[in-house]
Amino acid sequence: MLRTIIVSPDAELARRLEKALAPLDGEVSVAKTIDRYPAAVDLLRTLRAHAPELIFLSFQDVGRAADIVKFLDVEAHGVQIIAIHHVCDAPLLRETMRVGVREFLADPFDFPSLTEALRNVTTHLERKPPSYETSDQIFAFLPSKAGVGATTLALNISSAIARRKNTRVILSDLDLNSGMLRFLLKLRNEHSIVDAVEHSAEIDENLWPQLVTAIGSLDVLHAGRVNPNLRVEPSQIRYLVQFMRRNYQAMCFDLSGNLERYSLEIMQEAKKILLVCTPEIPSLHLAREKLGFLKSLGLEGRINVILNRVHKKPLFTKEQVEELVGLPVVRTFSNDYFAVSRATTGGQCLEPDSLIGKQCDEFANVLMDRKPITGASDRKKKFLEYFAVPNGTTMIASED
Repeated sequence: MLRTIIVSPDAELARRLEKALAPLDGEVSVAKTIDRYPAAVDLLRTLRAHAPELIFLSFQDVGRAADIVKFLDVEAHGVQIIAIHHVCDAPLLRETMRVGVREFLADPFDFPSLTEALRNVTTHLERKPPSYETSDQIFAFLPSKAGVGATTLALNISSAIARRKNTRVILSDLDLNSGMLRFLLKLRNEHSIVDAVEHSAEIDENLWPQLVTAIGSLDVLHAGRVNPNLRVEPSQIRYLVQFMRRNYQAMCFDLSGNLERYSLEIMQEAKKILLVCTPEIPSLHLAREKLGFLKSLGLEGRINVILNRVHKKPLFTKEQVEELVGLPVVRTFSNDYFAVSRATTGGQCLEPDSLIGKQCDEFANVLMDRKPITGASDRKKKFLEYFAVPNGTTMIASED
């Protein structure tokens, strides 16, 4: 399917072109028709929303059309352009050729000319498809079990990333049965991730702002009301992630920990899977179980263990946790109960100068600066014996 956009201040010319393209439905898709020469910022939003491969551009105003061609060469290099106009004359053809547009269609748009132009465009696209700037900074927060504080960390690390200069961040709550972001931030937006998923193939620059709640440079997409009957297809998630990649510098996903198919799709896309656990037996046991499952999917290299709610004198040391789980603990976060309670009561993020707020800020800088995340210890202990039972199996601790 060839994704296209029509840019034409002449509404009648655009309507005639759409009618001519109608027989090619299934081969050519008109994602949007713009009835003016858009400003650069508006055109950029449209490009990021739809990622067109082809633009039909009216040369009614040669100068403004030429400016758009130059803009596209920078922001969407490789996108193909077909010039359109009511007439075809030599001076106009020279102008379109001068700015680098090789295909020209005049009204009426006869089918042979239209299909030949599309065939030429498709040949160019096969050799060199358009390239849009996208981000690979995708971070999936995966709790070892419910209640380990993964959502609090996801929210405040996302907020810390968003405080960086020129960094737009999207935080999506994908815990569809008990998502907490709406509660933690006291969000009033009735739209949710459910709406985004249902319209994933149709999302554009006009619909998207209605779905998210902006908190500075952080956009939040909450999980909505509990809906155990909701089914999310991996293909819907892929559409959503593709849109986000083009529109944000960083994407954070708060997962449920239930390893749903759509959660696995996110983890396949993620640069880092942040496995959050606490220094308690049930949490550590389940962290190890989930790590084993993710290893079987070939995701081991993306997993980073985070140890949350660490006291000054924890029951288990960081080194013991590393030995049990089987991976280094890349970061520990303090049990700053009062700071978290104040933030929850106020429906806001943690204060940046609080203890855990500072820790979130430091970790956000590490994630975005792409520095090596380390934390391994060479100390070897017999800590695993603590989890051994006489028959050689791993003890499954009760969560009561």
